[in-house]
Order: sequence, then C-alpha cells, then structure tokens
Amino acid sequence: MKDNAEKSRRKTCQVVGLPGDGIGPEVYTSACRVLSVIEETFGVSIELDEQLIGGAAIDASGDPLPPATIAACRKADAALLGAVGGPKWDGNPADQRPELGLLRIRAEFNLFCNLRPIVTHPALHDFSPLKKDRLEGVDLMIVRELTSGSYFGKKWRNDDEAEDVCRYTRAEIERVTRAAGQIAQQRDHRITLVDKANVLETSRLWRAVATAVIENEFPDVKMEHMYVDAAAMHLLTRPADFDVMLTENLFGDILSDEASMLCGSLGLLPSASLNDERFGLYEPVHGSAPDIAGQGKANPYAMLLSVAMMLRHSLAWHVEARALERCIHVCWNEGILTRDLRSDGYSTVEVTDRVCEKLAASATS
Repeated sequence: MKDNAEKSRRKTCQVVGLPGDGIGPEVYTSACRVLSVIEETFGVSIELDEQLIGGAAIDASGDPLPPATIAACRKADAALLGAVGGPKWDGNPADQRPELGLLRIRAEFNLFCNLRPIVTHPALHDFSPLKKDRLEGVDLMIVRELTSGSYFGKKWRNDDEAEDVCRYTRAEIERVTRAAGQIAQQRDHRITLVDKANVLETSRLWRAVATAVIENEFPDVKMEHMYVDAAAMHLLTRPADFDVMLTENLFGDILSDEASMLCGSLGLLPSASLNDERFGLYEPVHGSAPDIAGQGKANPYAMLLSVAMMLRHSLAWHVEARALERCIHVCWNEGILTRDLRSDGYSTVEVTDRVCEKLAASATS
C-alpha cells in the first residue's frame, strides 16, 4: 500500500457505488447522503458511478460481477459496497452465487490487505456482552490477508468427501506483513501474528516469512506469535493488550467477527480492502441481513465509518474523515442508536439525518 503522504490532495475523486443486496441499498443510500454533505461542507467533488454486484447483478445480467462493474472500478479511486447475498440465491449453482462477486472483485483488483479497526467507545460499553473493565482502552487493527488461503484454493466435493485447499506463497505473506508493519509503525509498534503453527504447514510458512520481514524491514516493531485458539480467548479476556493483529484469510474472518462483540454490534464495524495502488473497496462488516431489509432497521454506522476509511485511505481527505468520525461519536454520546442496540432505537434514515446535520454544522464549529 502506498503511504498516504505520497498522495496529493485532489478536490475531485471518482467512487464506484455498489449497493448490492438485502440492507445494502439502505446503508448505501445513507453513505450517499453523507458524501453529498461532505461535498457541500468541504468544497470537494465526488463523482459517484453506481454499478451492480452480487444477487442484484445476477438478476439483471446473470453475472455476480458484470464487466461494466469491473470497467467502472478500473477508472475509480475507490468502491463503496453495501452488502451481497441472501436466501433468494441459495439454490444457485456455484458460479451464480452473489458472494462470488465479492471474491472476484477482491481477486480482480488484488485487494490483498483487509483492515478491520476495533475501537470501543464509552457510550457503547453497555451493549457489549463483556464487562466494562475489559473494554477500556481497546484500540486494535486486524490486518487480514484477503486473496489467498482456503477461500481461493482448490475445492471439490462429492457425496462422501470434500476438500478445500489452503495455499500460501512467500510473496503473498510478505506483502501483507509489510502492510501490517507500516500500520504498526503508525500505532504502538506491536504486531501479534495469529496462526496454528503447531499443526498447519501454511502457518509454519507464515511464521517464518512474517518474522523475517519484521526483523529485517521493521526493526522498531515487536512481533509476538499466538495460536488462533489462544487469540480467540484473549480477544475476550484482555482485548486492550492487542495493537495490530496479523493473520491469514480464514482466521481473520472469524476473529474479526468475534471482535465485533467488543463494540456491541456488527452494525458498528467498518472495513477496507486495499491493494498496492490507490484503489480500495470499502464495506461494512455486517452481511446483507435480508430478514430486516426494507424495514428501516439497518444500522448505517458501519457503512458511514467505512466512508471515513475511504476518505482517509484512498482519497487522502483526512480532515473530512476526522470530521465524519467525530460527528458519529457525538451521535453515540447522545444515544442516537438503531434497534440492534436499543429497542426504542432510531431508524436508518433518522440516524443518517442526525449525522448529516452534525456534519453540516461542523464547518462553522
């Protein structure tokens, strides 16, 4: 990933919008409204090109990632995704599954580095199943390798057997470790490498390669090793002790969802998937939640925080990113929360209204 300091600030940027399925279009609409306010408030321009992905793309074209979507992304600085998937397409053949659109866009644009920040906020401590004393000071970044491992390896199945091959190369491990090293240098200079090196050969390769990269290229960063089962336990018993957590695809998927409970809800967690260039895919960690789609119950905060990550990492608009995050935190302090957190909570539109109001007012504060 290129350092943000190398990017010059541009007043006009191109973003591909991918509403997707389920609650995806609802939270995507919230993001569009916030981006519009950012344009008006900060004097920037965002050219938004809406395209299809996932189940919506299958219904329209028979392809979960149409060529038009790929072409649009090639011209853009970033892509903003709502969500993909739903039971409507569960019976589809493997090449007609919505999730394939997401896997393909990651592979097509080499989005090998997935960032999932886990930061607890005092106003939300009561919504976590953990005790408050364990939530104080939690601020960790999960760095997950995203384009290899068992999700992309050889697969087959018959009536009696099945196999999913987990494969990693030295180069794949080196590049994501370098990304984690760069992030650690901007934080507390600590990395926890999560693996299963007592059992898996891929983990043994990860441990050898990642250790060498950190020792040779990031001597100011300290790396510790932790088995994935121990990491799952310590995430709940001492989460504030972690700074940067580096891991492979499958382990990162599971651990980041577990870590979401520290914050109180999956609906609060953003993510970024980045390559070595300027392009990134930004999406909330939550899924498409088809059971609440169209009911105004979707939590837009994860999407709005994903917008903030996009502003920071792909557009290098740091002032706007900080302003949006501050407005979200003010809303949390005022109890402006959706129904996944409180039974009398605000609707998706109402939460978005409040964030937009505070963001517009931030220019004069």
